[in-house]
Amino acid sequence: MKTLVIMTTALATATMLQAQGLKYPKTVKDNTVDNYFGTVVADPYRWLENDTSRQTAAWVEAENRVTNAYLQKIPFRQKLLKRLTELSNYDKESAPVKHNGKWYFARHTGLQNQSVIYVMDELGGTPRVFLDPNTLSTDGTVALKGIYHSHNGRWAAYSISRSGSDWQEFYVIDLKTGQLTQDHIEWAKFSGAAWQGDGFYYSAYDAPTKGKEFSNVNAGHKIYYHKIGTPQSEDVLFYQNPAYPKRFYTCSVNKEETMMFLYESGAGAGNNLFVRDLRQKDSQFIQMTDNMDYDYSPVTTDDNNIYLYTNSGAPKGRLMRADIRKPGLADWQVVIAEQANTIDDISCINGQFIVTYNKDASNHAFVYTMDGQLRHEVKLPSVGSIGFSGDKKEPECFMTFTSFTQPGTIYRYDIDRNETTLYAQPTVKFNPADYISEQVFFQSKDGTRIPMFITYKKDKSQQKRQTSNAKSQSPRPVYLYGYGGFNISLGPSFSAMRIPFLEQGGIYAQVTLRGGGEYGEEWHQAGTKMQKQNVFDDFIGAAEWLIREGYTDKDHIAIVGGSNGGLLVGACMAQRPDLFRVAIPQVGVMDMLRYHKFTIGWNWASDYGTSEDSREMFEYLKAYSPLHNLKPGTAYPATLVTTADHDDRVVPAHSFKFAATLQECQAAAQQQNQKPLPPTLIRIDTKAGHGGGKPLAKILEEQADIYSFILYNMGLKFK
Repeated sequence: MKTLVIMTTALATATMLQAQGLKYPKTVKDNTVDNYFGTVVADPYRWLENDTSRQTAAWVEAENRVTNAYLQKIPFRQKLLKRLTELSNYDKESAPVKHNGKWYFARHTGLQNQSVIYVMDELGGTPRVFLDPNTLSTDGTVALKGIYHSHNGRWAAYSISRSGSDWQEFYVIDLKTGQLTQDHIEWAKFSGAAWQGDGFYYSAYDAPTKGKEFSNVNAGHKIYYHKIGTPQSEDVLFYQNPAYPKRFYTCSVNKEETMMFLYESGAGAGNNLFVRDLRQKDSQFIQMTDNMDYDYSPVTTDDNNIYLYTNSGAPKGRLMRADIRKPGLADWQVVIAEQANTIDDISCINGQFIVTYNKDASNHAFVYTMDGQLRHEVKLPSVGSIGFSGDKKEPECFMTFTSFTQPGTIYRYDIDRNETTLYAQPTVKFNPADYISEQVFFQSKDGTRIPMFITYKKDKSQQKRQTSNAKSQSPRPVYLYGYGGFNISLGPSFSAMRIPFLEQGGIYAQVTLRGGGEYGEEWHQAGTKMQKQNVFDDFIGAAEWLIREGYTDKDHIAIVGGSNGGLLVGACMAQRPDLFRVAIPQVGVMDMLRYHKFTIGWNWASDYGTSEDSREMFEYLKAYSPLHNLKPGTAYPATLVTTADHDDRVVPAHSFKFAATLQECQAAAQQQNQKPLPPTLIRIDTKAGHGGGKPLAKILEEQADIYSFILYNMGLKFK
């Protein structure tokens, strides 16, 4: 959206603005119905699924017009945008990574739309630009997805996405000349570049039907081999499995080019793994596993040995070793056994393993020998999240650390001495000592112990102390965030976008919900399929605990989440509209009966189940599906639904139909109540997708809209 201008005549409070009456676009309804096991379900806004029709385009334009007019009248939005811009204007960089004797890293100098990739001949040397994605488009909407160096040091392939789409294009740089070659790959998706010799393997789909690039089901994932210097039309089809068109197939090749791995996923929570011995002429793939409910991930190779992470037989994960000459799962040997805490990551650096564990949603790391003997625990600055980078045969190791109050900071880590030295630390225009993060625990509806991080600013009398009491200024505005799905863990992380909210006395609360990966596969499964309601109960329980403990009240809670977290927000606001003041469902999965019919939605069935599985599964999905549980006449919280026109992960039709239904229900409630009710709006971004690769300019505009909407509808001002 364009930069918004504050109107000097804007009304002072949200209540006064609401009294003017919002006129939502009239959304046409039709008689579309579906029959599920004898139950008829109406879908009157089905036509909004056609995202390329003129009728849908007109509806999008009308909705954005209403939303933009509302946001423009928030008197402090421009000041908030200015503060967000100031806070975002700081240098950020990634840990350097060594490829063929040179060091590469990403740097963002403050307000660039995309990070720039630099190269150095040696550590501490003079950086020079290797690839600047900002030059690939005038508005920053072309984003770099990944860079993949050939093992022989001759080439580097990189992939881009346009306007936030999951579709990828590959280009190749000649590392001798620094120039682009003529190589260009289109319609790749969920793919890296796996180099072997002077070419690479990639995964792609057939070119989609024109006009349906961002909505049609993706089926028939294929692996191709591209030889440098040849057109894509001559690429060799390397692997496909027509028997299972709705599965993903990708591959990787180890650095020595002695082993090749094939990954099959999409029919469970994990993957199957195959291996091929490239040292043997005309060798074929050998299947190592046969259960896609578990993860199998090679960490490194050494001669005939394959070191693998798996949660098969170990819900919290373990490291195992296989012999390529006898690679079946039954013959794997345990190297590092399952521990009390869940494995988040394993790196092989300088002939040793660094294993990162998740303990109560924050990281701890330990160093092990190649045969699994514990050496020592890595010393960390504080509670937070970490990542390691390095090479299995190189001594240099880098650790990136972040927390809720510390932006991503890079340390050099001496594995043998167990010592860290500061390498690069960003400087943000705020004082971390003025803020505090703490972890609390509460009981969910069924008695399960749920962790939650809360971060807030100390009041002036407390800023000299290391502890604080957030209740001293209650009720504080709360930004309650969660995800709860797909075995994904949420740990401590820094975001400059939160600081203005915290500066206003707000609390950022991040809940560790079931369905995530923080406590292993059992915790994940407890929030899937017929246990999905646990996730919503956990989130609702977090809000109730914050109220009960005196941190806030129901008029000062905003719930926020994206994707599966958008589903979370939609379900919770439908189940407990009385509990929240504001709801921000972002790019959410809102139609649980039809989600599997678009792009890669079928891949989420391992977590959700589908409406076609059984009557029982259909009824369970319908009972919490956000779209199907909005009720006419019910007063819902102030809601800003967000989506984007190029989102081909969770198609915008989910948000379109949800917003149209919500506005219909809220209008009915307003007629019954005879008084203005909070706004229910939808913000539809253009040239943007599910969120990945979004240019900073768009991020700033979106966050200014979200935070100003939250504060305004709590009746607060931006100081």
